[in-house]
Amino acid sequence: MADIIKVAVLDDYLGVVPQYGDWASLGPQVETVFFTKNMADIEEAAAALAPFHVLSLMRERMPLPKALIDRLPNLKLVVTTGGKNRSIDIEACTACGIVVCGTRSLDPAPTIDIAWGLILSAARNLNREDALMRAGGWQERLGFTLHGKTLGIIGLGNLGARMAVVGKAFGMDVIAWSQNLTAQRAAEAGVLRVEKDELLSRADVLTIHLVLSERTRGLLGAREFGLMKPTAILANTSRGPIVDEAAMLDALRERRIHAAALDVFNVEPLPVDHPLRSMDNVVLSPHLGYASQGNFRGYFTDTVEAISAFAAGREVPRRID
Repeated sequence: MADIIKVAVLDDYLGVVPQYGDWASLGPQVETVFFTKNMADIEEAAAALAPFHVLSLMRERMPLPKALIDRLPNLKLVVTTGGKNRSIDIEACTACGIVVCGTRSLDPAPTIDIAWGLILSAARNLNREDALMRAGGWQERLGFTLHGKTLGIIGLGNLGARMAVVGKAFGMDVIAWSQNLTAQRAAEAGVLRVEKDELLSRADVLTIHLVLSERTRGLLGAREFGLMKPTAILANTSRGPIVDEAAMLDALRERRIHAAALDVFNVEPLPVDHPLRSMDNVVLSPHLGYASQGNFRGYFTDTVEAISAFAAGREVPRRID
């Protein structure tokens, strides 16, 4: 190992990561560089990251495919925030002798806050009314309340079940579906399991809480949007590619659904000229679901611990699923 261990902390969009870990404790043997801008291009990333021995990744903000791994000759350790990162080619890392580990997430379900914030904004037009007031206006559109409406949940795992609790607190009827969901599991969560088509046609608010996989990619396409109510809100705080983006854009342009409330996108950061940025029936947030003070504290405490163990030649805590 080199006399100096070079660490690259990637995609610190907010410039706050130095505050959330005891980086000074790593000592003079470790040189840490914090990158605040995303490097989506492999050529750019390979040139910038070639000198580094350690990469600290912020979830899936920076993919680590084999094509990039093969161009990082000094890389020995990858630490990703959280316990899962589908954008890392683990097999390629293993073949190159690169250790991959994760971190704890201290906030139990921060995505729920964002999901309901987006849903409420879409239902009551809060984002537009805020912009209107700042421009000197006063009341533009009449919204609707959630009480008595139907919440349709796709994916009734940890997050989906928590969404159900909040939906019922609002006085909503809650139904759910996923490929593996049983009637018994739904009943245990206090909701009704229905088939996919019924969920789509009944839901006033449709919220997605699935892991992105080959089975869920493109799960909602033109056919599924055709089944939804024209008054329905689609909320996606899981992963962008679960929804067919072109089909969603068509449904929004043609007003075949009321609104989309989105925290995740096919390409992140969302391109400046992306049509979603100019649509008046979309509420957007820049993938804030997991980005909380509590989570950052856990992420980078564990990241520093992993780097410290690596620098000392000790076994690195894996914490990866």
